[in-house]
Amino acid sequence: MDGHPEISGSQVSGQKRKATLLLADGSLFVGDAFGAESCAVGEVVFNTGMVGYPESMTDPSYAGQMLCFTFPLIGNYGVPAERDAFGLPLHLESDSIKTSGVMVQEACDLPSHWSSRRSLHDWMASEGVPGISGMDTRALVMKIRERGVMAGALSTDGRDAAELRELLAASRSYGSMSFLREVSVGKPVVYGSSDRTVVLIDCGVKLGIVRNLLERGFRVARVPYFSGYSDVMSYDPAGVVVSNGPGDPALCAEPTACAGRLVDSDVPVLGICLGEQIVAASQGARTFKLKYGHRGQNKPCVDVTTGRGYVTSQNHGYAVDRDSMDGTGLLPWFVNADDGTVEGFYHESRPCIGVQFHPEASPGPYDAGFVFDRFAAMMDSRGEEVAGETIRRMKR
Repeated sequence: MDGHPEISGSQVSGQKRKATLLLADGSLFVGDAFGAESCAVGEVVFNTGMVGYPESMTDPSYAGQMLCFTFPLIGNYGVPAERDAFGLPLHLESDSIKTSGVMVQEACDLPSHWSSRRSLHDWMASEGVPGISGMDTRALVMKIRERGVMAGALSTDGRDAAELRELLAASRSYGSMSFLREVSVGKPVVYGSSDRTVVLIDCGVKLGIVRNLLERGFRVARVPYFSGYSDVMSYDPAGVVVSNGPGDPALCAEPTACAGRLVDSDVPVLGICLGEQIVAASQGARTFKLKYGHRGQNKPCVDVTTGRGYVTSQNHGYAVDRDSMDGTGLLPWFVNADDGTVEGFYHESRPCIGVQFHPEASPGPYDAGFVFDRFAAMMDSRGEEVAGETIRRMKR
């Protein structure tokens, strides 16, 4: 249709339902339906990780997006349900699936793992999330890499291409929507007990971040994204984390304003992923949208202060413009080894750091967990030590 050939997956047979994915450029993919019998619209993105589909699908940063897994077999170890010592889900990053839809080459019907409690299909069906399998995920990823991310409509409920085209035409663009209200807590939630509190501004936080702060002995006060400076300071925080989350950082006015006042007041601040972009914007830097983003657990970063490389877990479609950091007080800390984009910064005169990757890993390598230790060191100095001094003192 529209000059684009239909790209077929496996033949629909037996009891399998047909699934259809239509992209904004008119490309049509056909395969087998799994998960919920429904329809979804969202920005189509891909993740290069080999494992970690429960963590990825529950990552609030994927709100408003439909996720294609490049690894050919997904669901083989089912959906686990263990909790950690703090009572947090061990393999889920939030309380529900946040992706609007899922695209895979093969979805395993019969998972085999001691920790599995249900199949990927059953989990997605129970949460109303549709999926398509038996399609050429390689062709989809190549298209996104060449043309950039784009909107798509996925149907597992029998809607045809014409109906999906109408849905796409009526839908708002991903970049025009703020998802903070739907992924943030509505009122404060406190975890753990300690005489030192870290306030976590929740823009769509992964629970792995909460876990890492608790493991380092802090009490965590998770507050809504719209919390103001006085709300945050009422906890007498040792430090503040601005979390990851979905969408364009330019639409995050409330946390950006709060972050600016916090940095100016010399409270130790750590921004993670979207939080890094928000903190950068609060200091006058600009952000821009990447062509197809960085999403996976194998993304290489280089610490420009040491020359050392790290393998990191990432999930972001926007980045900080390096040239716009001039005059803001922010200096590059990490850069992406693939495309040279900024993956982290530190403030030259304030106790403030930010990383674009996920130091909590969940899932992924643990190479970058030391970022939380650097943040803890700034809090130990009660903000009297600027970020650059902490980084130099704790070089690895």
